Parts: sequence; structure tokens; C-alpha cells
Amino acid sequence: MVDLERLLPALSEGGVEFIIVGGVAAIVHGSARLTVDLDIVYRRNPDNIVRLATVLKPFAPYLRGAPPGLPFRWDAETIQRGLNFTLETSAGPLDVLGEIAGGGTYETLIPHSRKLSVFGIECYCLGLDRLIQAKRDAGRPKDLEVIAELESLREE
Repeated sequence: MVDLERLLPALSEGGVEFIIVGGVAAIVHGSARLTVDLDIVYRRNPDNIVRLATVLKPFAPYLRGAPPGLPFRWDAETIQRGLNFTLETSAGPLDVLGEIAGGGTYETLIPHSRKLSVFGIECYCLGLDRLIQAKRDAGRPKDLEVIAELESLREE
């Protein structure tokens, strides 16, 4: 289970530009579903990548599902060469995404996001309409299952 009370302050105080997406965003909008990880879309500019690498390093990020001992270095160069990372950290599972299904980058998603207080931390969270679209675009069974609930929340 992800420890949002550790990760969110670290990201925010470290100046990382990010948007909460995925299950935590659904919960922020009122979903009753449980999620075990935090999904964020991060701005892919050099300064933000350095901040992201620096902030997460104390959490010992490692590729989720990778065999133990597989060489993996979490630094700005690794992030720059990659795009999306599914990580296990000392604060729980974290998906660090440069882009989500349907072409959602930080720059394209920020106009569809709102600044909200999540566990007392002011951060951007993907808006309900765009979250529903992102779930549709992802097309995974678990994403499709939550769409009806999110649409009901939108109608309320």
C-alpha cells in the first residue's frame, strides 16, 4: 500500500511538477475503490527530471517486478532515457509516467487538472472528465470497471 503522507509532501516540497492520475485521482473525486499505488504524470523538462530523481532517491526506487539484484540506477539520466516507470519504493508502489494512454503528457493534461488539497498537500489532480477519458483510453479491464462509478460521480 502506498504511503501518500510520505510521498506527496516529498514531491511537493521538492518542487516536482506532477499531476495525480489513476486510482488516487479517482478517490479524490469520490470513488470508493481502493488503490495500492500512486500514479503521477511528471513534466519532462530537464530541471523537473533532476528534481524528480533527487526527491525520490531516498525512497530507494526499484523497478517493480524486476528480479532482485538487477542493476538499476535511479537518476536524471535514467529518467531522461525512459518515459514511464513502475516503481517499488520504501513508501510503496509508485508509477512515474511521462505520458498516459491517449497522448496525455503533463503539458496536455494540466489544462484538464485542478489544484486540490490531498492529505493536506496542494497538488494537481486530473479532472473527472479527463480521468474518465484516460480510463477509456487505457482500456484495461480494471479501468473500464471504474468508468461507470466515475460517470455517476460526475452526474452528482
